[in-house]
Amino acid sequence: MRCPFCGGPDTQVKDSRPSEDSSAIRRRRVCPDCGGRFTTFERVQLRELVVLKRSGKRVPFDRDKLQRSIDVALRKRTVDPERVERLVSGITRRLESGGEGEVTSEAIGEAVMEGLKGLDDVAYVRFASVYKNFREAQDFQDLLGTLGDRLEGEPTLPQEEEQAAPAPPGEEAGPRRRRPARKSA
Repeated sequence: MRCPFCGGPDTQVKDSRPSEDSSAIRRRRVCPDCGGRFTTFERVQLRELVVLKRSGKRVPFDRDKLQRSIDVALRKRTVDPERVERLVSGITRRLESGGEGEVTSEAIGEAVMEGLKGLDDVAYVRFASVYKNFREAQDFQDLLGTLGDRLEGEPTLPQEEEQAAPAPPGEEAGPRRRRPARKSA
């Protein structure tokens, strides 16, 4: 394997072990030329997949692009990286074992949305807004409505409930009223 730092053609494997979910082999490598250390992953590839884009263009399936798309949706969210890796591996495995050598970008997008819906609601909404090309607030409301239907019946957390403000002496306690939003001129 070529060194990513100096481009040296020969690197040495210092350590090999299975990844957390055993879907890949993690190898620590060192370059004898520059001393640079880096990690590689070796994965089973069941078949060469080709992605049929909406434009009609055909491109090779890129697992790293799938990973980056999910990472962007999950940016600044506290989701265990192991769960993200399982999601990416699961989607890739499902696509490869689907029997088709060609898969549509829509099928990949739907698989990602389904996986994110179970992983993190905020990431699901972020990904859906880009994937479905949301143009107006109503698009978000419609999507959030489907999430609301799914979440109905689940207990709410205490911090999600409306907190009553302490009432000044002589007044009833009740929810605080908000000032109306300013109208722009």
